[in-house]
Formats: sequence, structure tokens, C-alpha cells
Amino acid sequence: MKDRILETADRLFYLQGIRAVGVDTIAAEIGISKRTLYNHFPSKDALISAYLARRFVAPRPSDKSPVDQILGTFDSLERRFSAKDFRGCPFVNAVAELGEDRSVRKIAVAFKESRRLWFRDLLAQLGIAEAEALATQLALLVDGSIAQDLVRNDPAMARAAKEAAIVLLKNAGLKIGRGAATNKRAARKRQLSSTS
Repeated sequence: MKDRILETADRLFYLQGIRAVGVDTIAAEIGISKRTLYNHFPSKDALISAYLARRFVAPRPSDKSPVDQILGTFDSLERRFSAKDFRGCPFVNAVAELGEDRSVRKIAVAFKESRRLWFRDLLAQLGIAEAEALATQLALLVDGSIAQDLVRNDPAMARAAKEAAIVLLKNAGLKIGRGAATNKRAARKRQLSSTS
């Protein structure tokens, strides 16, 4: 039952907004009483926290090269933008609706920072000297493409962000070629030169 409540809350909060959806609506959608809902989530705030925690998914480990993983982020965004139910970043949406709520802001910051650190770690694997700054720039491209898609309803915004990411990666010294092998060789070369 707890999973059903959370799945329903997730769908309704994301599509209709957190403030717009009350616990009455969630309970009615499932066909349970508010009391049953409160047995699993003692307050709407607890349900909101569980919703955001459910959305906080770390990238899965991958065999792809770091460059392919970075650029693949934008390919994933383009697919997501094309979905009829795309309504932006759930963390940004939550902060926009409930910005005064410190716990909401805390989990949103943690999510955004986890993505930035994921980029930084991939860039460090490539031997990028300014991995910290470049990771921030890539995170801004992700968030900017989401905002642009919401305003324009145009999945190509992810492609434009990917092209900008390629420019940033090339400016950082990576050779972006047809395959990851070029990037692996370049990363290995930088690693060897930094140790000698």
C-alpha cells in the first residue's frame, strides 16, 4: 500500500504540482481513506519528502567511456523532453512551489550537486585539469536545456545543449571523435604525461 500511495503521489505531484494536489486527492485516486494514507505517511510533508527521495536516482554504473556518458546525458534528456508527460525537473518544480521549505531546498540542492559531482568525476577520469568548473558548466547546460524545452516545447533544446557541451569538452583538450577510443587514448596520454 505504501508503494501505491507513493506512486500515485509521484504521478500527481509531478504532473499537477505539489500545492495543487492534496492528500484527499491522492487517497481518492487510490480508493483509500485519508487515515490509511496517514498510517503510511504521517503528513503531506513526509509524503513530499518521500516523493523527492524517490526521484533522487543516481546514474547507473556504465561501461561507456566518460565522454559517451557525459554526452549521453543530453541524448537521454532529448528522449525525456519528447515524452508527453515531461514537466521539467521535479526538484526545481518543488523549490519553485515550496521554496520556503528548507527540507525541500536541501534535497533539491543535494540532487543538483550529485549530478555536478558525477560530471566532475567523469571529467577527472579524462584528466581534465579544470574538472570542477567544467562540471558546473555542464550542469548548467542540463538545467538550461530543461528550462528551454519547457518554454519552447522543443526537444531539440537538448541537442543544442549537447553541441555546447561538445564545444566545452573540445576546449578542455578532448578530441571528440567517432568513438570513445580517441577519448580514452587522449585521457591515457594526459595521465601518463602528468605522472612523468
